[in-house]
Formats: sequence, structure tokens, C-alpha cells
Amino acid sequence: MPLIPGSSYQPPFLFGNGCLQTVYPSLARRLDGDLYQRERISTPDDDFLDLDWSRIGSRKLVILSHGLEGDTHRPYMVGMAKMMNRAGRDILAWNYRACSGEINRRLRMYHNGCIDDLDCVVQHALESGAYDTVALIGFSLGGNLTLMYLGSMGSRLDSRIQRSVAFSVPCDLKAGALELAKPKNRLYMKQFLVSLHEKIKKKMEQMPGVINDDGYERIRDFRGFDDRYTAPINGFKDAEDYWFKCSSGRFLHAITVPTLLVNALDDPFLAPSCYPVVQAEQSRHVHLEMPGSGGHVGFVQFNEDGSYWSENRAVEFLGQVW
Repeated sequence: MPLIPGSSYQPPFLFGNGCLQTVYPSLARRLDGDLYQRERISTPDDDFLDLDWSRIGSRKLVILSHGLEGDTHRPYMVGMAKMMNRAGRDILAWNYRACSGEINRRLRMYHNGCIDDLDCVVQHALESGAYDTVALIGFSLGGNLTLMYLGSMGSRLDSRIQRSVAFSVPCDLKAGALELAKPKNRLYMKQFLVSLHEKIKKKMEQMPGVINDDGYERIRDFRGFDDRYTAPINGFKDAEDYWFKCSSGRFLHAITVPTLLVNALDDPFLAPSCYPVVQAEQSRHVHLEMPGSGGHVGFVQFNEDGSYWSENRAVEFLGQVW
């Protein structure tokens, strides 16, 4: 306990394939993203973060964290923002460094363990005095950040942060990186590396001689990228050190607020160790739900209001306890 023995998610007809569930929302889901008001805040190291608010005048706030190479306008972010607004909550969706359309000022960008940036966003929201209760929702990398942040804070967590939900989380970063390096995931891996390369090239223009992409074409997976860029730029010894220190699975035991973790069993990005069954069974707060289908940040449904199962499930979980 609290391992959830079953799941209410049933995929639509012909959508029982994890890869289809993963790809379909990005290609076919169309949502009006013109709901945000942008705010730029400064970080303690004199950089900036771009926050996108969707306010309805609520005293309840949900903070949304996106996935790798995502941003606040991805369909899963906009869909969740709209659903939470309808459920009576304000939304703060934040863009990681270099993900808002403008390259950040410092050499460092974002990574799976940048909980200092998440804390900067959280404290900014709390210091406004506008909210009595806050919930955190994260997707993929954002889910890893959310869980790591909650576990790192432990009993020091601000009492106004009362609940969290995380979807499609690579709780074991090394295992997830090795899974994505497999031939079956070659197209996904290539897409990530191409997108990350664009950020590296912008950094090269911004900081000539500080960073380069010589031989970038030889990088084939996250081990190569993280060894060369993520680890040294962010103070880790190498990719293995980064993966170990920033894997959220290590922090689940220290989470002190009710948390729902949803990882679909057919998620093409997740290895077996990304399903923390033992940790959930031993936890008082982390509820693990493992639908048979759903892909990676998929959970497609064709509801009349345009919502997906993940959005309704998040509202349901928060409604139970918040």
C-alpha cells in the first residue's frame, strides 16, 4: 500500500499500442494554447525563467512541469491547464531554461535534477500570497523533477504544497537512457538529439569558445550527450553520476504529501526499474498506478470536451484529497 491494483484507463479502439499512444497526441491533438499570460522571473544565478499563468481567481494553484525538450504549449500541458482551470484552479506552467523560445544567459541549461529552478518557481508563487494550497504536476522529465523535489524537501516542504501527480516518469534514469538507446526507440532518440543539438548551437553563438559541437554527429544516445554536456556543465562527474544522483526513485521514500505516479506498462521509454512497485508498497504517500496501456504521456481518450484520461485522473486524485 498504496500500490493501486488496477487502473480505470481503457484505450480507445485501435489505440492499444504504446508507440501510437506516444506519437498521436503530438501529431493530431489540437488545443488552443492562447490561455497564458507570461511572466519572466530572475533566478539566483542571474538567469531567467519564463512562466505562463492561466488565472481564474482561485486560491488554489497547480504548477505544471513539462518533459524533455518540451514547453508550456505542448498538448499535454495545455490540456492539463484547461482541465485544472475548469476544476477551479489557477495554473502556473513554467518553461525550463532555453525552452521558452529564448536561450538562457548562463552556460547551464536544464536537466533531470534542476530542482533549484523548480524551487525558484514554487517560492515565487508562494511569496505572492495569492494561494492557500498548491499542487505539483509533472510529465516525464518534469515528473522526475517533481518527485525528486518533493523527496529532497521531505518534512521541510512548505505546508501549502499539499498534493502532486506525475505521469510517465523515468524513475531510474540510467535504465531509461539504456531503454531509449535500443533500436526500437531509434527515431525517438534521434529526435531528442537533433532538438538538443539546436540548443547547443545557440549556446555556441552566445558563448564562442566556451562550448562546441565538434563531432556531435557521433553522439548516438543519452550516455554520449550526458557525458559530454549535461554532466560537466552541471557539476556531475559523468553520465553515470548524473543519472544516479538525479533519479527520482531514490527519493520516493522521503515524499511526505499524497502523490500519484502513473506509468503505463507499454511506455516505450521506460525500463522495468522505472516502475517502483516495492517503494510504493512501502510508502504511506506515493500511489503507483500502472495502466496496461497509455504509452509515454499519451492516455488518449476521445471525450466530448476534448480531455484525455490523464487530465481527468489528475482532477480525480486531487479532488479526493485536496
